Amino acid sequence: MGGDHPGRPATAGWREWVGLPELGIAHVKAKLDTGARTSALHAFEIEELRRDGADWVRFEVHPWQRSKADARVVEWPVHDRRLVRSSTGHEQERIVIRTALALLGTPVTTEITLARRDEMGFRMLVGREALRQGFVVDAAHSYLGGRPDRAVRQRNRGRAGA
Repeated sequence: MGGDHPGRPATAGWREWVGLPELGIAHVKAKLDTGARTSALHAFEIEELRRDGADWVRFEVHPWQRSKADARVVEWPVHDRRLVRSSTGHEQERIVIRTALALLGTPVTTEITLARRDEMGFRMLVGREALRQGFVVDAAHSYLGGRPDRAVRQRNRGRAGA
């Protein structure tokens, strides 16, 4: 469990910088969404493949909004496939992976759907399955887990080099 007191949940803001350490991604700006069961990652160039008889997926992650800087190609085992209903009521089958998510510096293993939605305002949504592993959300605050250094944040705004 995260936080200063054992057994008590750590308090996160409604948006936080998170990491996906097993995927080699140190910083992604995420919205914490208690209305979503499963977390979602905005993925590009999603391609399904077979490896040793198992389903895998290759996809790109663009950690910065409106930028391909620091894009990373990931190959990962498929955990599941699910029909996901968007907030507009549209249903779409999505690939689900299972990996570590670092929130407030605490890694938790969680399911993440790969979304192909350009209208997603954040590169990542963190859902209840991850949050119930030791976090509560304070909707009045943002970035309670801290922020990356200024150079990293400027890359997210597209002001620094690729």
